[in-house]
Amino acid sequence: MRILRSIALAGIVLLLSPALSPAQAASDRQAQFDEHSRKAQEYLREKQPDLAIPELQALALLDPQNVEVQGNLGVLLFFQGKPADAIPHLRAALEQQPSLVKIQSVLGLAEVSALNIDQGRKDLEAALPLIAEPKLKVRVGLELVGLYTQSGELSEAGRIVAQLQKAAPDNAEVLYAAYRTYSDLSGESMLALSLAAPDSAQMHQLLAHEETRQGNANGAIAQYRKAIAIDPNLPGVHFELAELLHTSQDQAVKMEAEQEYRAALKENPRDEKTICRLAEIAAQKGNVQQAFDGYSRAVELRPADADAKLGLAKTLIDMNETSKALTVLEDTVQLEPTNAVAHYRLGTLYRKIGRMDDARREVDLYKKYKDMKEKLRLVYKDLLIKPEEIRAGGQDEE
Repeated sequence: MRILRSIALAGIVLLLSPALSPAQAASDRQAQFDEHSRKAQEYLREKQPDLAIPELQALALLDPQNVEVQGNLGVLLFFQGKPADAIPHLRAALEQQPSLVKIQSVLGLAEVSALNIDQGRKDLEAALPLIAEPKLKVRVGLELVGLYTQSGELSEAGRIVAQLQKAAPDNAEVLYAAYRTYSDLSGESMLALSLAAPDSAQMHQLLAHEETRQGNANGAIAQYRKAIAIDPNLPGVHFELAELLHTSQDQAVKMEAEQEYRAALKENPRDEKTICRLAEIAAQKGNVQQAFDGYSRAVELRPADADAKLGLAKTLIDMNETSKALTVLEDTVQLEPTNAVAHYRLGTLYRKIGRMDDARREVDLYKKYKDMKEKLRLVYKDLLIKPEEIRAGGQDEE
């Protein structure tokens, strides 16, 4: 008993006797923190995240409320393929400082990766509008597009895609996501329309679009005619039919196209595209003044339409209005820098008035964009369906 009592007393003394004073303990703790911080920064500079992570973990134990430590540790763990381990650290940083948009973005990505879909979606939705960095915005946005698509929320997916296209218009992933999303939306709308109104004018107009996409021009014409028979005032239908007829080499069909353009213009006298087409037809017939009036009206209605301005410039050249044509062409290449025809005509005018350096520059640009267009044509050659020639009286009735 006496021995046990001695041991017990010794234990009490041991427990009650601090090894270090509070000031010394704090000093040692700070020294440990500084050492781990130094090592972590060194490893990060050397791009050795595997070695930096243990140092950051030690720092997080020493100072759990340190936002920078928790955030950096969470980000490293996530990008090392450990999203579940990253989540507590990212969440701790965000709770301390809710304005950390990048941390919330990575947290949302980590939660989705760890199959905590609902919470991950909430964090990604909250972060996306506030992200300024394009790469991160694309990463977060594409994740949301995938989530919305999986849950059948295609309208929401389309909304996000539109934002991403503004943020990163040349990003291949974004462009493909747009293609897939809009294709899915198109299919969904087609199914809904076929169930709701299978014999409507709109359904036949939609089927005409599909026939055109498949290269069946005569089948598309038949569908447009059915749509017009049901509703002659269906928005856009006369212009769409005219555009299809206008591609034919058959002069009788081209005359019919002009009639449809005029029907479209009767429905909407401010339809700038229709006015342009009728001006083009007038120019082909040699009616220069009529073409000029049409293109001028089109430019007035839509000053940013490069095609309308190019048509006006061609007409002005035919009218020997060189200085006016020059101004219009210079505006055209500003609106559409890749328009090879505009560069060629501008180069021709520069040569005519003796501006040889400007002429050579425009000819070089013409060749550049012409070659680029040819390369694109070859890329698409195997993908595009060549429509059959449209002939008068050759339209399918079914």
